[in-house]
Amino acid sequence: MADPSSRSPQLRLVGSGCEAAPEASRATIPDTEWAILMAHAQDGDRAAYQRLLREITPYLRSLAARRHRDPGDIEDAVQDVLLTVHAIRHTFDPTRPFGPWLVTIAKRRFIDRLRSQGRRRRRELPLAAEHEAVAALQVRFDEGSDRRELKKAIDELPPMQRQAVHLLRLREMSLKEASQASGMSIASLKVNVHRAVKNLRRMLGDRSET
Repeated sequence: MADPSSRSPQLRLVGSGCEAAPEASRATIPDTEWAILMAHAQDGDRAAYQRLLREITPYLRSLAARRHRDPGDIEDAVQDVLLTVHAIRHTFDPTRPFGPWLVTIAKRRFIDRLRSQGRRRRRELPLAAEHEAVAALQVRFDEGSDRRELKKAIDELPPMQRQAVHLLRLREMSLKEASQASGMSIASLKVNVHRAVKNLRRMLGDRSET
C-alpha cells in the first residue's frame, strides 16, 4: 500500500458517520464510509457512486490547492483525478483503506499535470522573441500606413517561412494549433518563424534604404 505524500493533508481514518472535512490543512475523512460507497459503486449502485464523488471532491480540492494557485488549474486538476478514479474504480480493493488509494491517484495525476505544464511552457517561451519581432514589424508598418509593403515582403518569403508567419502572427495561432494546421512540427515552426523574421528585417531594411 502506497503512503500518502508528506505534503498532502494528513489522513485520519475514521468509521462511518463522520463528514468529510472541507478544504483544510488537516483533513478528517470517513475512510470506511467511502470504502463502502466505492464497493457499492463497483456493484453498479449509481447513487452510491455519485455520493462518493460529491464527498471526495472537497478533499481533492484541498490537495490540488497545495500544488496549484490558479483556481482554474485547481478545478482542472480535481477533474483529472475524478476521471482517473472513474476509469480505474474497479481496481480498488474494498478490504483496503480508501484514503491512501485516493491520495496515491491524486498525487500521480497532479505530478503529471505539473510536468505537462512545464513542457508546454518550455515549448512556448522560446518563440516569444520571434513573435515580438514580427509584431514590431507589424506595428512599424501600421504606423507608416504601408501594410502593402509588409504583405509583399511576407509573400516573398520561402513557403514554409511564409506559412509560419501567417499562422503564428497573422492568425495568432498557438504553436500547437499551427502545428496541427500546417503539418509542421513545433520545432520546425520555431525555426521557420525565426528565419522569416531575419529575412523580413533584411528585405524591409533594404526597401527602406531604397
